[in-house]
Amino acid sequence: MNTSDSGIPVPVPRRVRRLDWLDNLRIALTVLVVIHHAAQPYGPEDWWYVEGQPRTPALATLSAVDGSFFMSLFFFVSAVFVPGSCRRRGFWRFLKGRLVRLGIPVVVGALTIVPGLMYAYYVHYRGYPPISFPRYFLDVYLGLGEKPADWTRPSWPDLQFGHLWFIQNLLAYTVLYMVCSRVGRLLQRYYGGGRVRAARPAPGHRALAGLTAAITAATFLVRLWYPLDEWVPVLDFLQVEPARVPQYATFFILGVLAYRDAWLEGFDARVGWVWLGGGLAGTAVLFVIGADAACFAPGGFNGPALAWAAYDSALCVSLCVGLLTVFREAVTPRSRLSAELAADSYGVYILHVPLVVATQYYLTDHGLTAASAWVMTSVLALALAFPLAAGLRRLPGFRRVL
Repeated sequence: MNTSDSGIPVPVPRRVRRLDWLDNLRIALTVLVVIHHAAQPYGPEDWWYVEGQPRTPALATLSAVDGSFFMSLFFFVSAVFVPGSCRRRGFWRFLKGRLVRLGIPVVVGALTIVPGLMYAYYVHYRGYPPISFPRYFLDVYLGLGEKPADWTRPSWPDLQFGHLWFIQNLLAYTVLYMVCSRVGRLLQRYYGGGRVRAARPAPGHRALAGLTAAITAATFLVRLWYPLDEWVPVLDFLQVEPARVPQYATFFILGVLAYRDAWLEGFDARVGWVWLGGGLAGTAVLFVIGADAACFAPGGFNGPALAWAAYDSALCVSLCVGLLTVFREAVTPRSRLSAELAADSYGVYILHVPLVVATQYYLTDHGLTAASAWVMTSVLALALAFPLAAGLRRLPGFRRVL
C-alpha cells in the first residue's frame, strides 16, 4: 500500500506478467479474422468488395458464428492490459501512445487502404463510366462531386474506415476508460475515505447466465432500431454497428475487470469447459438449422429477432469463456515463432483485407466452388499477410505503430 499526495492510502498497481497464452489466443483470433473475411463473398449476404461469387449456406453460418463472438473476444483481450499500462505510464503518456498506435493506422488506412478497395468496387460493380483514381478519391470517396441519382450502397460518399472500425472503437473505449478511471479516483479521494475496493470473485455459472441474459436484453432493445449490419457514423467519424455494441462494450469492461480482479488466473476451468461444451453444441445446432432460418431475424420487434438476440448472446458468452479456458489450460507454450506471430498480428489485422480482396478478384471466373475459393483465399492471404507485417514492422518508424 502506498500513500497519495493527499495522505490517502491507495493500492499499489500490480504488474501483471505477460501471459503467453493470451498472445497465442490473439494469434488465433487474427487468423480467424482473415478466414472470416475470406468467406464474405462466398456465404453471407452482407455487402462486400467482391460480388457475384458462388455461395454456400455453410459459410454463411460460419460467418454468423464468427460474428457472434470473435470481435467481442478481441475487445476483451485488448482491454486486459489497459489498466496496468495506463497506471505505469501515466495518463498523458499512455494516451499519447494509444493515439499513435491506434489513431495513425486509422487515419492512414482511411486515406490509402480503404479508398483503394472502394475504387476497385466502383470500377467493377457500379456500372458508371470509368474514372481515374484521383478523380474518384476527390469526387466519390470524399464526396466533393455530385451524388449520382442511382447510387448504390453501402453509403455516400464512399469515405469509410472498413475493417479499421475495430481500431477506432478500441481507441474510443480506451479513452472513455481513462476518463472514467480518473473521475473515479477523484471521487474516491474526496468521498471514499481511502477504502480499497475488494476484488470481485471470478464469475461462475450463475454470473455467466446473468451476463448472457443482460446482453440478450440490451441487444434485443438496440436491434429494435438498429438491425445487424447497419452502421452509423458517430460524430461523423466513429464507425459503429449499434447491434453489436452491447457485446463489444461489455467485453471491454470485462477485460478491465479481469485485470483488476485477477480473473484470468482465478477463473475455475471446470466452469469454462462446461460453457465451451454449450457453445460448441449451439454452434453444431446452428449449422444444422442454418443462420438464415426463419426462426431468426436481424432486428425488429418480433419473436425471431428476440430468438437471434438470445442465441447470438449465448454463443458470444459461451465461446468467449470457452476459448479463454482452452488457451489458458492447453495452449500455453511460447516459442520464437509464436512470439513473432504475436508481434505481427496487429499489422496483419491492418493489412489483410487488401490481400484477401485481391485474391478473391484473382480467383473470380476460375470455376471454383465457394468452399474451394474460400480455402484458397484464406491460405494465400495468411501466407502473404504475416511476412508482410513482419517486414513492415522492422522498417524505421513502423515499429512504433505496428
